[in-house]
Amino acid sequence: MEQTSPAPGVAPPQPEVAPAPPPPPAPVNIVAADEAGIARAVELLRAGEVVAFPTETVYGLGADAANADAVAKVYALKGRPSAHPVIVHLGDAERLDEWAVDISAGARKLAHAFWPGPLTLVLKRAPHVPDAVTGGQDTVGLRVPSHPVAQALLAAFSGEHGGRRFGGVAAPSANKFGRVSPTLADHVFADFALAVPLILDGGATNVGIESTIVDLSGERPRLLRPGGVPAAAIEAVLGEPLAAADESAPRASGTLPAHYAPKAHVRLVKRVEMLEALASHKGRRLGVLALEVKVPRLNPALQRVVPAIAAEYAHALYAAMRGLDAQNVDLILVETPPTSPAWAAVHDRLARAARGATESGAT
Repeated sequence: MEQTSPAPGVAPPQPEVAPAPPPPPAPVNIVAADEAGIARAVELLRAGEVVAFPTETVYGLGADAANADAVAKVYALKGRPSAHPVIVHLGDAERLDEWAVDISAGARKLAHAFWPGPLTLVLKRAPHVPDAVTGGQDTVGLRVPSHPVAQALLAAFSGEHGGRRFGGVAAPSANKFGRVSPTLADHVFADFALAVPLILDGGATNVGIESTIVDLSGERPRLLRPGGVPAAAIEAVLGEPLAAADESAPRASGTLPAHYAPKAHVRLVKRVEMLEALASHKGRRLGVLALEVKVPRLNPALQRVVPAIAAEYAHALYAAMRGLDAQNVDLILVETPPTSPAWAAVHDRLARAARGATESGAT
């Protein structure tokens, strides 16, 4: 087709330029976990709003546990199924009787031994506990976190105010449902931006994976989820072994087969398999989670090296996965950790993460 020139004195048409994308929002909702920040968080919680805060395990997305409408906001933000229960965080073990009934001697022993700390007890719920917290079950998960910010928040929140009595804070992990839990305030912001009114910044969490969950609502104690407290330590206090969860066990947080998943696919491999995959990946962008030693000739941005010590590995795991996801990798090759009992919680998270990525359609 013949090109025509513009008429004299008429400027030629200019190509349309797509508008620049808006800049990302500034994290103005991340505030220092000082006295003023905690006071503002308490004000929001009592008003039925949602607040993110650090525990020793991961950051939690908290709401007044006695306010079903407030808890519903947590579910909506996370995209969490309503039948999946959340854990109620208490300021101290003395509040146990406010939230549970028929509390066994074994439960009280565990509370005395491990609270404050990364242990959740599943018990028969008290009559006033809303279905929004329990997923409609007759049990409730309770724990007392040890992080100083969580302790300060719960102490300030609890008690009489405005003619109401406040106590527990329902708080699942502060991430989109099924995805990698946050261990930094920035991780919470990455998932929710300004949708969470306030994020208390308490630095990096020191445990790094979620609490151990033990069911004490039946005749025998059952391990529902391995976590920050080793099963052997719990058994030593109880004086009996923990039974495995079965179909009759209560539903509990973080126990779905697919969970804790990054956007990238996750595959557990031996180191030799990892090196073979890196040599023949055919254009796929691979990330690596390696034990102790870096992978040679691989871009440092595409690998994270974690210690072969279970507690230190757990502390680093979620931040490492989030870091690799940020590099837009297609596949994360995880060098298989040791299989001793100390690594049970790590293997639990990695297995669920691998299945979660597969079921979400990542390749």
